[in-house]
Amino acid sequence: MRRPTTSLLLAALLLGVARPAAAQAESVPPYRALQDNRAIPESKAQVQLSFAPLVKRAAPSVVNVYGTHVEKRAANRGAMDEFLRRFFGDAGPNLPQERAQRSLGSGVIVDASGLIVTNNHVIENMNEVKVALNDRREFEAQIILRDPRTDLAILKIKSPSGGLVPMEIGDSEHLQVGDFVIAIGNPFGVGQTVTQGIVSALARTQVGSADYQFFIQTDAAINPGNSGGALVDLNGGLVGINTAIYSQSGGSHGIGFAIPASMVRAVVETAKGGARTVRRPWLGARLQHVTPDIADSVGLDHPTGVLVASMQPKSPAEEAGLKRGDVILAVDGQTVDDPEAFGYRFALKGIKGETKLTVLRGATRTTVPVRLGPAPETRPRDTLKVKTRSPFLGATAVNLSPAVAEDLQLDLPAQAQGDGVIIAEVEGGSLANRAGLQKGDLLVAVNGAPVTSTKDLERMTRAPASMWEVTINRGGQQLTSVFGG
Repeated sequence: MRRPTTSLLLAALLLGVARPAAAQAESVPPYRALQDNRAIPESKAQVQLSFAPLVKRAAPSVVNVYGTHVEKRAANRGAMDEFLRRFFGDAGPNLPQERAQRSLGSGVIVDASGLIVTNNHVIENMNEVKVALNDRREFEAQIILRDPRTDLAILKIKSPSGGLVPMEIGDSEHLQVGDFVIAIGNPFGVGQTVTQGIVSALARTQVGSADYQFFIQTDAAINPGNSGGALVDLNGGLVGINTAIYSQSGGSHGIGFAIPASMVRAVVETAKGGARTVRRPWLGARLQHVTPDIADSVGLDHPTGVLVASMQPKSPAEEAGLKRGDVILAVDGQTVDDPEAFGYRFALKGIKGETKLTVLRGATRTTVPVRLGPAPETRPRDTLKVKTRSPFLGATAVNLSPAVAEDLQLDLPAQAQGDGVIIAEVEGGSLANRAGLQKGDLLVAVNGAPVTSTKDLERMTRAPASMWEVTINRGGQQLTSVFGG
């Protein structure tokens, strides 16, 4: 299980649908006083009610996932290593051939060809993966798709021998709070374990374990090792991939989260189509929460929807006629209550065709069609790994474009989208790290000269300097620092 800082621990839950209050009210029965309906069971069948038939059908689809990262010993040995090798050979003391790091989690077979869905954090940085089936068979698997933004990954068994039992991807959109669900996985590595609970909440968006947050919350016990396992409804369908728990001790406190089946299906279909990465539609607008004050000012009776704060030039949002101050209330009729919910709903629409947004502008509600398509890479990234001594040593920089901003989830000023260089990665302990550079920093100027491309940065850092003046834009705030050469 992946462990966020204080009390959020990665392990998983499922998606839900934010339903309008009016729709909920229609199905609420009138209140009736509680009655004492206790009765002695009148038949053997009543005594033997059990989830066992459901578990028997679903359990063969859930696998244990073992990831290993193997680092080979460097070829350039030191003098002492070479001395020891002559006496003891390559297996001698102080001469490890490889260093292995391991992780353990769960996965779900979703196709008879051997496709398995799991959490990305289970196999993150792993280069060797094995899966163990419920019947104790073990197979090597290859990683065919990683999607860190949803914390999902797709594996494929290299040489399936038949007898694989795929689980059908169910319908997470029709889950309701109170529905029974079953979690199946390998908690703490003890072996396949089944726990049962209910859907505690839907559309949780403040979990922090992925970019696209719209989780199902359940009280079915989920623990470290359950990550990537199945959340199953009473029809035996996969309604979520368990991915996170809220815990102060590392164990289950009855608050678990799962990635909804609707997102799982989108990632699985991408893998089936042969793609190695998931491409998502680009709106090209900066969105923000609707606060109670904003809701009051635009005539909403409660805070809902997302406010359009700005738009990128030539973006689908601008082409569709969206305006600053518009409030987007729904995507294809599905209500959105915050930017995370909008991002989830919009991401599921794919990159072809169009989708319809319900927009409140002033006192008028209107439907706005928006073209679907990926963020454009308007110029080559020209990735630069700085290796010369400067405040950028150890940083990786790329040319900025809408595609780069979308990939890195950057909230940049509209004028910054055309030109510029962005810090895409900073090595820990490097000069760039010690200088305070961070992933997502937009380089503005070096020693007073503007930086518009990685070629500019490469030229500027090629020659040594006694002093470096660096100006960056971080989250809309411009910062200038001076460093020694």
